[in-house]
Amino acid sequence: MGSATREAVAAAKAAIAARPAGATLAVGEEIFAAARAVAGSAQLLIALTEPSADPDDKAALVKSVFGSLSSHSRDLISGLARSRWSDSSDFLAGLEEVGLRVMAASAGTDGSGSDIPTELFEFGQLVASNAELELAVGSKLGDPAGKAALVEKLLADHVSPQTIAILGHLVQQPLGRRIGALVKHAADIVADESSQAIATVTVAASLSEAQLERLRAGLARKYGDVRINQVIDPSLIGGVRVAVGSDVIDDSVATRLKELKLQLA
Repeated sequence: MGSATREAVAAAKAAIAARPAGATLAVGEEIFAAARAVAGSAQLLIALTEPSADPDDKAALVKSVFGSLSSHSRDLISGLARSRWSDSSDFLAGLEEVGLRVMAASAGTDGSGSDIPTELFEFGQLVASNAELELAVGSKLGDPAGKAALVEKLLADHVSPQTIAILGHLVQQPLGRRIGALVKHAADIVADESSQAIATVTVAASLSEAQLERLRAGLARKYGDVRINQVIDPSLIGGVRVAVGSDVIDDSVATRLKELKLQLA
């Protein structure tokens, strides 16, 4: 991510924080819909990300194209369009991130108490354990609207509306990413909006509550408030592998044996 993109995303985060009442489920859905519309039009994407274009002209274009959206949605999209971007693809990622952050903020203001990161993690685990489902929601050949409808059918009445909206958008616009990476990225952003980090802890056998608390306390010293997603993988044999964002701590027996074999080779 280039410096221009980081600045643009930071400005969008500040805009969301400045108007918390405007962060609603409906606004998040509008941002996602706009992201898909921009992704589907190379001409519109170029016009909104052209570095030499006047920012006011780009804001006017947003108002013209997305006039049916709420004023809050238009303001957020216009703010992104006014910013400079390192790459046009970063603009699409920025739109997606704003939608995710609005969804996260809406769960904190609608009284639902939804745990979106956990719901996303559990869906990712479900897909990873079911090859047929993974193909249905992740195939490049599938109908995007049909994928979103399948997600809603599977999850309706089981998870929050925010989670359904997030997953529905992701399966419609994967931007070349596999479903597992999509869900993890979304969960990381949603957690970050609540000033949390997500640690994916992979172990050969389930950790006890006491072990999880010790691990959480240790990670908190470096990463602050941390939520743990536990993944069971018997192939690790023993030990633990921890991933927080791009940081990976691998102290599994399987990895130590692999390293030993390399040293003996």
